[in-house]
Amino acid sequence: MKQSLKDFVTSLAGHTEQEDGQWVVKGFIDAFRNIYTISSDTKIISKIIEIHIFPLILRFAVENGYKLVLATHQNYYPDLSFVSERDDSIRFAVDFKTTYRIHKREQFCNGFTLGSHGTYFMDRTSTKNIQFPYASYAAHYFLGIIYDRVVGVTTNETTVYGVDQLSSISSVISNLEFFVAEKWRIASDKGGSGNTANIGSINYIPDIISGNGMFSELGEEWFDDYWMNFGKIAVPQQGGSPKIIRDLRSFVEYRRGDTSLVKNRVSYRKTSENG
Repeated sequence: MKQSLKDFVTSLAGHTEQEDGQWVVKGFIDAFRNIYTISSDTKIISKIIEIHIFPLILRFAVENGYKLVLATHQNYYPDLSFVSERDDSIRFAVDFKTTYRIHKREQFCNGFTLGSHGTYFMDRTSTKNIQFPYASYAAHYFLGIIYDRVVGVTTNETTVYGVDQLSSISSVISNLEFFVAEKWRIASDKGGSGNTANIGSINYIPDIISGNGMFSELGEEWFDDYWMNFGKIAVPQQGGSPKIIRDLRSFVEYRRGDTSLVKNRVSYRKTSENG
């Protein structure tokens, strides 16, 4: 499944970009042949890309002997469940996310959220906010898209064009880069969004594309252990209050007594920064 999915994902750029790198989506059209431009809002862009490539994902699933099960609720994990036609106990989770490059920091993006480390992550048999129990998935994949915001076009205002003006409409994003990775391989040790219980990704693009995250050399068991216990372990401090462990180095030191397994790399040090 992993290699087939990777091969498929590499083909998606050809369906979503013009020759000059612009996104092929220009807006939406009504029955009167008016084209309304879209905003650069990341949630809007993410949803439109998802709708745009869904028929291709569906065809890929069928050609590889899987049926697609969509999340039955908006806040459920994952976005897509690939379930084997031959044996419905064989399942793969695929979550879909987009983000944009940060041009002031070359090779970095704004990062992704990789799902919750809450109830269903800690209790692998739970069905709360998840399509099937976490443990029932053979692997948890992340289909990501990194793009450029087009300078001068990234606006929340809508302009109306006639269909004969289609070629003159500039896309709000360009240079879409698709990748797929098991989510633990691109995870950071920081939360993904504010106070919610979301796992954050690294944001150094070369390491994201190669699946070279903070846990990539430690292994998935370390990823599970760390995020199941995130913010729950307090280490006594001499002459002070206990320290709550919220970083991988401290966690590895707590579990092993040393930090030799933790690698110092730029992608790891930058994970908590958003630009």
